[in-house]
Amino acid sequence: MLLQLDGVCLRYGTQVLAEDVNAKVDRGDRICLVGRNGEGKSSLLRLIAGEIDADSGEVVRSSGLVLATLEQELPSGCDDSVYRYVAGGLGDVGVWLADYRAEPDVDLQARIESAHGWDLLPRIDSVLDRLGLNGEDRVSDLSGGWQRRAALARALVTEPDLLILDEPTNHLDIAAVEWLENFLASYRGALLFVSHDRALAQRLAKTVWDLDRGQLRVFQCDFDRYQQEKEKLLEEEARHAELFDKKLAQEEAWIRQGIKARRTRNEGRVRALQALRRQREARRDRQGRAKMALDSGELSGKLVAELSNVSFAYPGEEPLVRDLSFTLMRGDRVGLIGPNGAGKSTLIRLLLGELQPDSGEVRLGTKQQVAYFDQRRDQLNPELSVLDNIAEGRESITVGGRSRHAMSYLADFLFSGIKARTPVGALSGGERNRALLAKLFSQPANILVLDEPTNDLDVETLELLEQLLLDFPGTVLLVSHDRAFLDNVVDSCLAFEGEGRVREYVGGYADFLRQGGSFSTAGERQQPEAQKPESKPDSGTPPAAKKKKLSYKLQRELDSLPGQIEQLEEEIGKLESAVAQPDFYQQEQSLVEEKLSLLAERQAQLEVAFERWAELDSDQ
Repeated sequence: MLLQLDGVCLRYGTQVLAEDVNAKVDRGDRICLVGRNGEGKSSLLRLIAGEIDADSGEVVRSSGLVLATLEQELPSGCDDSVYRYVAGGLGDVGVWLADYRAEPDVDLQARIESAHGWDLLPRIDSVLDRLGLNGEDRVSDLSGGWQRRAALARALVTEPDLLILDEPTNHLDIAAVEWLENFLASYRGALLFVSHDRALAQRLAKTVWDLDRGQLRVFQCDFDRYQQEKEKLLEEEARHAELFDKKLAQEEAWIRQGIKARRTRNEGRVRALQALRRQREARRDRQGRAKMALDSGELSGKLVAELSNVSFAYPGEEPLVRDLSFTLMRGDRVGLIGPNGAGKSTLIRLLLGELQPDSGEVRLGTKQQVAYFDQRRDQLNPELSVLDNIAEGRESITVGGRSRHAMSYLADFLFSGIKARTPVGALSGGERNRALLAKLFSQPANILVLDEPTNDLDVETLELLEQLLLDFPGTVLLVSHDRAFLDNVVDSCLAFEGEGRVREYVGGYADFLRQGGSFSTAGERQQPEAQKPESKPDSGTPPAAKKKKLSYKLQRELDSLPGQIEQLEEEIGKLESAVAQPDFYQQEQSLVEEKLSLLAERQAQLEVAFERWAELDSDQ
């Protein structure tokens, strides 16, 4: 046994984070700690790491136990070299070693020798080599994925028996997440981690700690089995609560019958009722589920955006998008995947017409209403309360054509009473994300742009958001590193494969991998041009196949299709407007059926035209 929690209680103000918690960590354990946002998961990790003390109970650690924590935040503001930052995980002696390496000094040498520090040098070099880090690089110059590697190296250099990780995948792109997942899968020490990434939890977790309303339940199973068992527990709890409340209501009715109905009261029954009241008062009800709903606004045009041979680069930089042809239709749910900085946000701005391409053509559809979810949450003022951010001084909010009181609307997103009046800056990361979703969904939109919406959200809210996006009739553009979320939501992916190449793949991230997709820069460190070896032509490699030229007849057909599509869209728009009139169905039945049949026919013709256009365009 490495560590044991014995009757631990932990409170934050009046909130009970943990009550009479009993659990243990053994060597080689893979434990995933789960719970809703604000339940106290990070506080429990800090307690286990020894950063805070329990209000009561005891944390028993085995003799000589070495703990290391991978912090949630990246070390982005650190100007140290990677070597000095990693060696700093060993304490003062690690810093002395790094300083002596940079500039030998007699005093430093004496201190290192007295602390037997020279024995630690091979350990530092081994960790840097194992994680592919260059000790000379500056931490602040690294990308998010490499900063996470450096932070992990700083934790591993202590050779910990137990590694604690709090949301380790935050700020990482998919390639970095997969590298981290593979590394942790081969790690021999014990792991205790909190993560919203279900794919990572499904692969790594062998035990699940469920923190719910201060109670910690231990499930000795994998993550998938845990989710099934948890659902059964909640159903059983709801059934017992319903029976209890029914009995309490009956006893309350009995006590109020009065002396006329009953000459003497059964004192034992009265005491039992008082006990029931105390039991009900002590019961901590599970916080309700969020009830998200989208105002989809009016329908956009059938075509949202059409890119023809589009290229784009910022001045003085390499192209982010090179010769891309892509059509975005109403109702499409498209995931944008690739390394950080590959150009995903830039492509979204091209699709929405906010940027003009350097070459090629962008054709935009009509009646577009865009709602944008920004991962930096810039749309929220941290000084203002949740209510002031969303309602902006109004008492009511119009959602889906229906007026709702602002507090009632916020209650759907689990902000009620004090929480709704709490400054956004004082909320947890998951609560801030929920607040931004509340603001986003309060405005009509037929195009949703979501940039990393899953960060810090608990699994229950994630699943609700998934269902909401699946039911949304408009268009969704999703940037996410959450592989399970992508697989469950999108029907195609635009993958940034390096050097400006963007390719479309049908399906989610798992389908992207199945079809042979990859990121050429995944996991590679950026080296100066001078250090890159020159590539030699391979005489055995056949030249790339040239695109074949269409025949004259097919080229004429291709050239005529955009005009046909535009004409069909206009005709469909007029028919849809006619059908939407209040008195449409008051006409003769034959006229109604004729127009509905014509509308269905034109829509079918439009689908055929688009399919034919895509077929011919890909052949040329």
